[in-house]
Amino acid sequence: MRITVEDKDTKQVFDMYSEESVEVLSHLWSKLCLHNKYTHNITWLGVPIIQFSNDIIMMQELIWKMRPDVIIECGLAHGGSALFYASLLEIIGKGYVIGIDIDIRPYNKIVIQNHPLSHRVKMIEGSSISESVVNKLKKKILGSTKIMVVLDSNHSTEHVLNELNIYKNIVTTGCYIVVMDGIQKYVWDIPNGKKEWKEDNPLDAIEIFLEKNPHFEVDSHYERLKVTTNPKGFLKKVLNNNNLI
Repeated sequence: MRITVEDKDTKQVFDMYSEESVEVLSHLWSKLCLHNKYTHNITWLGVPIIQFSNDIIMMQELIWKMRPDVIIECGLAHGGSALFYASLLEIIGKGYVIGIDIDIRPYNKIVIQNHPLSHRVKMIEGSSISESVVNKLKKKILGSTKIMVVLDSNHSTEHVLNELNIYKNIVTTGCYIVVMDGIQKYVWDIPNGKKEWKEDNPLDAIEIFLEKNPHFEVDSHYERLKVTTNPKGFLKKVLNNNNLI
């Protein structure tokens, strides 16, 4: 059995059970899911989470393994992801999530504050790269020894690179910065995509960052389910460069 992929310029044929076919089909499935907004159909404990189910499972594995004291999430949106992380911390029996967003809408804030897991979620309104927000954050995490960071706010190359250069000094050695939505680089051409994504995306920020920061490395273990919005997005801090806490 073979798989044929054809567009106006090229035609490729793959053996159905080859590793190449897995990569090609994963890529095409990701495009279809994002075009049809399948991620908007998923909730966590009643709140929209807007993630691929594969990525939710991978984050569960990572958080259970790391058992962090704090998970910093830049980009709160509806709050589903923050509550997902909080639910895992509740099972672990320690820790809290700090959600940072430039615009925490009143309805979303009410949902989070009234949720059974609200005691494990703190919120800061403002830009994730502003000095005032970072200073507020530092005060909240004093004394924490195991800190993870998730970057899921503005997905431009410049903004994500700025975030990486700030939060590299906040994430603790052995923990991770997870950069979401690098897949933008590969889905700019879907019908509801944006042409600028091809050259302006989180994946480019990751690659620029890694060139100058050898104390971080990509952990591809968390991409093994293939369908992911976070290519090269699981960055493990392997050497201590923590100068800010």
